[in-house]
Amino acid sequence: MLNIYNIKQKQEFLREVAELTQNQWGTKTNSEEELKEKINKKVSKMIQNFDNPLYCKLILLDNNTLIGFVSIFPTDGNGRTDLSPWYATMFVKKEYRGKGYSKILNKAILEEAKKRGFRKLYLKTNLINYYEKFGAIFLEDLKSGEKLYYFSI
Repeated sequence: MLNIYNIKQKQEFLREVAELTQNQWGTKTNSEEELKEKINKKVSKMIQNFDNPLYCKLILLDNNTLIGFVSIFPTDGNGRTDLSPWYATMFVKKEYRGKGYSKILNKAILEEAKKRGFRKLYLKTNLINYYEKFGAIFLEDLKSGEKLYYFSI
């Protein structure tokens, strides 16, 4: 059975989400110890942000198996720090891709943004013609080479 949870309510998935995040977007590590340290920092950062209204990490579970996750962050990187909040870390595990799970996660994070009173969520991505299918609106090309979009809530 599929369910969406705030990771705050399912903290047993913190480490797995941190590991997937590190593998997908983290900088390369030179040792197992450095990797462990980076993952521990990611876990700590999630816990520290549990009560931040500009932060949220939703996870999609099938029974007790993590399928994927998506987040709201106050900022996303160093570019466009004038914009907030950000739609970030949309991730579906490889073995579950192509089955509509990203659509479920997208809908859930936009509903969460609406509950929090946000009118827009910003998104930067290298993906072409992906987030548009969820309603993302192109705003501009960023200096980083990524494209900036927003969701109107």
